[in-house]
Amino acid sequence: MPSKLPHYALRIPTATMDKLKYIAEYNGRSANKEIEQLILAHIAAFQKEHGEISLNDFSPRSRA
Repeated sequence: MPSKLPHYALRIPTATMDKLKYIAEYNGRSANKEIEQLILAHIAAFQKEHGEISLNDFSPRSRA
């Protein structure tokens, strides 16, 4: 069954992706999960500095 989670195409240099995959493997994760963990850490740091993000009045420019 295909995932119903949103998809996002990430365009980065090959060397950067290879290094990310190296780190992901070191951490026992897929590249996708490694990126997800990095995003979650970034969100947590942002919220620590700026306060909790409320999405009640937020309308993203694109869901694609």
